[in-house]
Amino acid sequence: MKVFLMYPDRDFNMSEPLPSHHEALAQDMDMAILIEAMGGGDRFITEVAKAALFQSLYVPDHILYRQEILQDAFQNEELIESLYAVTSEALEVKRRSWFTILGASPSSILYSSVLLLQAYLPLLEELQRIAFQGLGRCVSRGFRRFFAMIQQELSDEYLQFLGRYLKTLRFEQGIMIRAQLGTGNKPVDYQLQKPLAPDPHWLRRLFGRRSPSYSFSIDPRDEAGGRALDEIRNRGLNTGANAVAQAADHVESFFKVLRTELAFYKACLNLKQRLSAMGEPLCFPEVVTTETALLEGKDLYNPCLSLTSGKATVKNDIQARGKNLIIITGVNEGGKSTFLRSLGVAQLMMQAGLFVPAQRFRADIRSGIFTHYRRKEDRTMSSGKFDEELKRMSQIIDQIRGTPGAPLILFNESFASTNEREGSEIARQIVQALLEIGAKIVFVTHLYTFAHYFYERAATTTLMLRADRTKEGGRSFKILEGAPSQRSHGEDLYRKIFETPLGDIQNPYGKEEEYFIDKEENAPGEASHEGL
Repeated sequence: MKVFLMYPDRDFNMSEPLPSHHEALAQDMDMAILIEAMGGGDRFITEVAKAALFQSLYVPDHILYRQEILQDAFQNEELIESLYAVTSEALEVKRRSWFTILGASPSSILYSSVLLLQAYLPLLEELQRIAFQGLGRCVSRGFRRFFAMIQQELSDEYLQFLGRYLKTLRFEQGIMIRAQLGTGNKPVDYQLQKPLAPDPHWLRRLFGRRSPSYSFSIDPRDEAGGRALDEIRNRGLNTGANAVAQAADHVESFFKVLRTELAFYKACLNLKQRLSAMGEPLCFPEVVTTETALLEGKDLYNPCLSLTSGKATVKNDIQARGKNLIIITGVNEGGKSTFLRSLGVAQLMMQAGLFVPAQRFRADIRSGIFTHYRRKEDRTMSSGKFDEELKRMSQIIDQIRGTPGAPLILFNESFASTNEREGSEIARQIVQALLEIGAKIVFVTHLYTFAHYFYERAATTTLMLRADRTKEGGRSFKILEGAPSQRSHGEDLYRKIFETPLGDIQNPYGKEEEYFIDKEENAPGEASHEGL
């Protein structure tokens, strides 16, 4: 029996190696918060959620396949709970069963396997009952195939036959073995025989004629004879014991795979409940297959921030059709990094077959999702901060080279550890090289020279966004389209922290710099200072 609730043609392999950069991706995207919410306090569900999120799907139909099953799960939560409870109980039966620790002889293997299958039998019957309900409720390809398979392979007739067969295999009336005489009159070709069915008429059994037979008895104190008899019994039971043990292993494996794949949908339901309780919108994304880059979203938000704050957060829209480079500039603490994370998390969730935290979301599939975020300086002093940034960038390039397709790369304040001119030039050359191989790039930066270069020379393929700032210097946390900003307005944060009027700030740079403080934007090409 095949589960196939995660893929249309194979089982989900939880132990499949994750991408080598998944730890950096999880750190930069705050994925631990999301995964913990999906787990709902269950360690196993948490591990499955983590594996599924980072084992991205690259075939559109596979994404749609999971989305269909997830929609069924949303409409039939009690069905998912019932299925998961059956699988959990099946594995618990194996864990607490004393007969699984019996010896390794064929008779012990047969006995323990029969008892295990008998313990599984009522659970298989319950699974059949749930499948009957599921066929009438679910519409997804995955669930309908699964429930139809259960009904076909676990029919009433089969389960009744299985119950009778397992009772027979307990050999309560003794074991019948057939053998032939080989060289030197040694018995060979042992075969386990089906016990003769007793005559249903008790009078004939009592007074009827019996066929002649030859028998012998072994003295209870004859240890050698007892060992010889055990050897004959084990030879006769060997083939049958192996077959029954394989059947028990097959049923156990089926329950394990089913529990693992259902755990993914349990995780999705846990996350949906958490976000819906805050009134946050959720949608099933539309996967597009176009040659040009596409990234569109309405009311997009960072679910990790919502889960941390426990309330709804600011939403943003994006329209990036045919734009393979998105540059975000603007004020400090204006929501740029949060918006960047919302894009990365949405892409990651979409390619795992999940819903997306937005009112509407459309995007193309990417061969990988990479992040290049600012890091703290190396405390060992073995390398400087800028050197560390270049090393991580080199590692990302190596990973991209080994992966066919076009990746999504998220930069957050990269190359800002050197001066503005050098950082802008390095960023420009790296971005241009990545664009040439088809990468989609989202770059949060205060490097004005870098941003202005693409604003002037690649306007048709570049989307310029800015973090909004109110006239009073406040933050709306809205990300809007606009020319690159040359200032980060650090003085706004200074006033907010120290409650100091703008006119009372002592400016060490003189009157010329006071002009820049009062002015909304610097003149192109002039110097600027981030804050005071």
